[in-house]
Amino acid sequence: MPRNKSSPKGITESAAVNPISIGWALSVADHLSFRGAARELGVRQTAVSRRVGALENALGVSLFERGPRGLKITTAGFRFIQDVREGFRYIEHATRMAGAAGLGKSGRLSIGIQPSMGAGFFRELFRAYSDQHPGVTFDWAEGAPPTEHVSLVERRLLDLAIVSDTTQVGGCEAVTLWTERLFVALPDGHFLAKRGTVDWQDLRGERFIIREAKCDPALCERVTRHVSEWHRSPVIHKVNVGRETVMHLVALGQGVSLTTEATLATTYPSVIFRPITGGDETVQFRAVWLSASANPALTKFLSLARSLAKQQRRERNASSQIHRVGPTLDGTTLPLPSLGALSRRLGLST
Repeated sequence: MPRNKSSPKGITESAAVNPISIGWALSVADHLSFRGAARELGVRQTAVSRRVGALENALGVSLFERGPRGLKITTAGFRFIQDVREGFRYIEHATRMAGAAGLGKSGRLSIGIQPSMGAGFFRELFRAYSDQHPGVTFDWAEGAPPTEHVSLVERRLLDLAIVSDTTQVGGCEAVTLWTERLFVALPDGHFLAKRGTVDWQDLRGERFIIREAKCDPALCERVTRHVSEWHRSPVIHKVNVGRETVMHLVALGQGVSLTTEATLATTYPSVIFRPITGGDETVQFRAVWLSASANPALTKFLSLARSLAKQQRRERNASSQIHRVGPTLDGTTLPLPSLGALSRRLGLST
């Protein structure tokens, strides 16, 4: 069909190539009949014939051979129909994916993390979210100081940062989610390893190995406040290495380190963990994000995080009312099912 042939009355050439016209052509191809396509589409046969004719004229090629025995798809028409069907499948898929992303069922979420994922609240939060939203993929940032993670959130390079509640959050939103107890990591031959708990004052004179990624000023100030004596500050050696390397340095007698209870889920050779006592021995962690973020996956993540945090608080309050409890660890009541597991991790079991 030559391109200079005028389009049917009322349909311009530029308007002829559109999803509706193409969809009607696909229906004609399915039925090999204008009448059958019109019946399926619920329009008049003349409307279908006119629109498909305008499409052919705009394309400059005949899609169908019209004859006394009906319609046949031309070679060019066969290729066109095949390509647009594939294109429509892509459009349909893209539409489904966009809808899923809008509901937070798919997409990407970038998170900077300070705490360990070995156990505890954040591990369970991630597990629950992944189970509910398997279409969401994650990008992780770890190893930088918590203030840098917050800065990345402010610059929209991260969706979310999980940091200690002593970290300044600037213009971001923040919500505290959970609390972990501080533990001291000791080489297994250390004299303090024989104790069930370690008081801050017991650590005077020790050399502390602290990861740069965990050394927010408030943590170092806490160590200084509790361990200093006679105006002499403790020795704090900041190292730019991972958690595993710090534990190996502890095992080799290079010093002691501080960590939170989630780290206890991982076994490190020749390292013993003991809970710190004497007050000020817990760390709270919170989520930090930009309120202007339009990422639906982030919205769903925060909603679940708040829900789990609320559930954890209810369970903790309920457990405090249970009369059938085990021994206490420096004033902290431990339910009997938890005592054995904690004792094994602390190396206290026989």
